[in-house]
Amino acid sequence: MRKHGEFLFTSESVSEGHPDKVADRISDTVLDAYLTADPEARVACETLVTTNRVILAGEVRGPASVTSESLIEATREAIRDIGYDQEGFSWKKAEISNYLHAQSEHIALGVDSAGDKDEGAGDQGIMFGFATNETETLMPAPIYYSHKILETMRDLRRAGDPRAAGLQPDAKSQVTLRYVDGKPVQATSVVISTQHDEGIDQKELRQRLSGIVSGILPEGWTPTDDEFYVNPTGIFVIGGPDGDAGLTGRKIIVDTYGGAAPHGGGAFSGKDPTKVDRSAAYACRYLAKNVVAAGLADRCTLQISYAIGVSHPLSVYVDLDGSGKDVDEAKLGKVLREVMNLSPRGIRQHLRLNRPIYVPTSAYGHFGRTPDEALDTFPWERTDLVDALRGAFNR
Repeated sequence: MRKHGEFLFTSESVSEGHPDKVADRISDTVLDAYLTADPEARVACETLVTTNRVILAGEVRGPASVTSESLIEATREAIRDIGYDQEGFSWKKAEISNYLHAQSEHIALGVDSAGDKDEGAGDQGIMFGFATNETETLMPAPIYYSHKILETMRDLRRAGDPRAAGLQPDAKSQVTLRYVDGKPVQATSVVISTQHDEGIDQKELRQRLSGIVSGILPEGWTPTDDEFYVNPTGIFVIGGPDGDAGLTGRKIIVDTYGGAAPHGGGAFSGKDPTKVDRSAAYACRYLAKNVVAAGLADRCTLQISYAIGVSHPLSVYVDLDGSGKDVDEAKLGKVLREVMNLSPRGIRQHLRLNRPIYVPTSAYGHFGRTPDEALDTFPWERTDLVDALRGAFNR
């Protein structure tokens, strides 16, 4: 995202009840089940959801105590928690088929450590991390507010709040912000599409959602009435997997930075942390966030690349987008490799990723979330490298 002049930038989010997010939730439910039984389990679970049907597929390596029956039951509980007990998609009635199979021995050979060989990356690829000081979470503002709108709607719906009366789990939001010299100053439009009960008054719904949005956006940011859109098609009763099929990994921009930063192309949900698609993307966010939190730059983009079976990153690239505070990017890249071991094993150990912490990541973004100190969730959002980074640059 450029930093000069005036421009509009848009990001979208989708709720936990969106079909693709239902699939992500189920895939991460499977992952957490295996990591609960064995922290060293290997999982690559893909999920398809459609009208009253769920299909699990992929490869796993874990203890026999994780049975097909237990995964099917966990899947039902995930659907129930999201809130689906509708005619076309119900936690009680959905047919669930499990086609997970054993992990390929060839992949295992490249990833496993043996003798003098350290654990290798689970695949080749490039991963990006990003941080910007335009919000308190060091996330881009458009995706931050898009998530916040849907999270608030979710919380109100679950609490039985009158403002969310008649709302169902499936929803989408989209926020367009006006930037002046790289800083967001106003929302020029907001779009919300939300599944609802039959016969709901759309005018009343619009008024209720307008009040929610006004309470989330900063004072003076609320768009004009003609730029606030609620259910533009006029009705949204049939939703969730009954309205559209969902697949794991189809919301990678929603999961990350809303398009404000590059993306390596790999999805996260359903993958154990030996897959650098996930773990290295978390490491990149962690390092970029600490750079900005340390005051070394206003924005930081970080790229890391790997080869399957190779333990060390092939490259580490830092771009401060001209916002660095007298910081040499080449030196910063070296410092980042010193403050964190960026091998797959090093990342997992530093961030303690071999734990069942992934279900909460499956909706409302993997980044910009508040770490839970008790559960140690979202450890890549910590800013515990700030002192080390400042010390490296005599700050």
